[in-house]
Amino acid sequence: QVQLVESGGGSVQSGGSLRLSCAANGYAYTYDTYCMGWFRQVPGKEREVVAVISRDGNTNYAESVKGRFTISQDKAKNTLYLQMSSLKPEDTAQYYCAAGEPKSSWICYTGRYEYKYWGQGTQVTVSS
Repeated sequence: QVQLVESGGGSVQSGGSLRLSCAANGYAYTYDTYCMGWFRQVPGKEREVVAVISRDGNTNYAESVKGRFTISQDKAKNTLYLQMSSLKPEDTAQYYCAAGEPKSSWICYTGRYEYKYWGQGTQVTVSS
């Protein structure tokens, strides 16, 4: 059983930076087995992908965050990160870490329904 715990959310002004972390507990080989992803959701809207990373390190980003966000993983620490820079008010959302079966060792799904394990979420608020 994979347990995911996010941290690092908070409030920041437009143009600022935050780093989210996601610790995987309960299964030592999470990052060697699953695709990992960051998703976000605002009230009344669908949960959307932000970025995903395969067990081989291949990444895929939503167009809205390309060039501003970086997803990475530290397998030794069983931890996933999302470095967010040049934040905008429209980045305000609840951010979720997720783990799911890969499409291949190099390719991850980007749809939320392909991800089986979820963290509880962490709030990011960007003020203008």
